[in-house]
Amino acid sequence: MIHNTNYEVIIIGGSYSGLSAAMSLGRSLRQVLVIDSGLPCNRQTPHSHNFITHDGEKPAVISAKAKVQVDFYDTVQFYNGLAISAIKTESGFEIKTESGKVFTSKKVLFATGIRDLLPKIDGFADCWGISILHCPYCHGYEVKKEKTAIIANGDMGFEYAKLISNWTTDLRILTNGKSIFTLEQSRILQEHKIQIIEDEIANLEQENGYIQHIGFKNQSKIEVKAVYFKSPFEQHCPLPKSLGCELSEQGLLKVDAFQKTTIPGVFASGDCHIQARSVAMAVSSGSFAGASINKELIDESFA
Repeated sequence: MIHNTNYEVIIIGGSYSGLSAAMSLGRSLRQVLVIDSGLPCNRQTPHSHNFITHDGEKPAVISAKAKVQVDFYDTVQFYNGLAISAIKTESGFEIKTESGKVFTSKKVLFATGIRDLLPKIDGFADCWGISILHCPYCHGYEVKKEKTAIIANGDMGFEYAKLISNWTTDLRILTNGKSIFTLEQSRILQEHKIQIIEDEIANLEQENGYIQHIGFKNQSKIEVKAVYFKSPFEQHCPLPKSLGCELSEQGLLKVDAFQKTTIPGVFASGDCHIQARSVAMAVSSGSFAGASINKELIDESFA
């Protein structure tokens, strides 16, 4: 039961980045509240990779172990719920939750991640994070040399194909409509035996999230074991924008070298501001954000 409502730092988002920041601040003897609604963006992903000491572990296991370790620090408390409003006050910030609870703090850290905007293709959402992948560094080794497709087009698709070809040569690009590759790009892809398929996608045949075939509207289909897709996204939490935090052209929160957003007292870490999404990156930025917040609190106490 949480009795205290006033903290030095409120962290909104209790996944890898938020927990990492909470540990950094807990070890700095700061009074911290972590508010989390329990919906991490990789909750459907079966295994996490490219994070030393945890390679191949289930994402939920990593975060559960992290929460136990952070909970060791008695200055850190957890609140299970959804933060629905954030207001700047004379002394800091006021955060209201969906249940009506109100908490205040001197500083706020958003470790709230992003929400992927998936195409409305039958079977796509079932496979997302399992056999439809966004990052070859996180998952490419597990599907190396397999029949692979990329759903992409244009310059981004061209660069994506170059990258994925490092893991498999059995590769084709699905433009899901007319190709906009330049003649030079098409020539290079053809030289590397990367097929361009312009047919519109109708559905994905899958079993328990593992893709088997991609069906097209012309009734044809191809066999694949993995698909790469760079999903458009939006901020998972609207509160940074409501406070006036600026976003980049990509839709990520703008931060400086110390994880500070454009609003004084508001920090950000993890996927909500990092273009390269991975557990390792999220943990790193959270740890640094915690240290930066602690340093700012120290400097203010000596002002």
